[in-house]
Amino acid sequence: MIARLFFLLVLLFATPAAAQTFPALSGRVVDAANLLDPAQEADLTRRLEELERASSRQLVVATVPSLEDRPIEEYGYQLGRHWQIGQSEANNGTILLVAPADRKVRIEVGYGLEPILTDALSHQIIQQQILPRFREGDMAGGIIAGTAAVIEQLGAPPEQAEQRALAAAEAQRAQGSDSGETPFGLAVWLVILFFMVTSMF
Repeated sequence: MIARLFFLLVLLFATPAAAQTFPALSGRVVDAANLLDPAQEADLTRRLEELERASSRQLVVATVPSLEDRPIEEYGYQLGRHWQIGQSEANNGTILLVAPADRKVRIEVGYGLEPILTDALSHQIIQQQILPRFREGDMAGGIIAGTAAVIEQLGAPPEQAEQRALAAAEAQRAQGSDSGETPFGLAVWLVILFFMVTSMF
């Protein structure tokens, strides 16, 4: 996808930084920021295990105390590589990443799942299921609701999952059109085109 390709290009040309540290992958729920109580963590673990048994797709819920001054996109991408979530040949792992101290949340998706758990649908889940609860101070509720929405999408029949992804993309396009904003993918290509043109002179 365009946004991911652009981010990978940024990583490629970025100046090397200090080594990143990550929490250990202790289970399907890694609550390093202590946002969940034991019962909530156990229930989420059970549901994530059921998803994996039914579909072979892996979803890990991770909360971290700090992103260590990294953009959450970079942290999430590197965390996925470090933990090696999902089957390597299928690249079908996903991380729901929450960094409360940085006020950031992200759904990091393996390449094999991008056609159904798209950027648009991930954004919709975050905006509609997670952030409203976070704003009310219910961090656990937001995590649980977001996890449920991701599980529902990853466990849905292919046609139903595709329809949801298409509907989310259409809603995002309509919102961008109504607000007069330039879609992110188009903005990226405009930036690339600008630098290509200016390099010719």
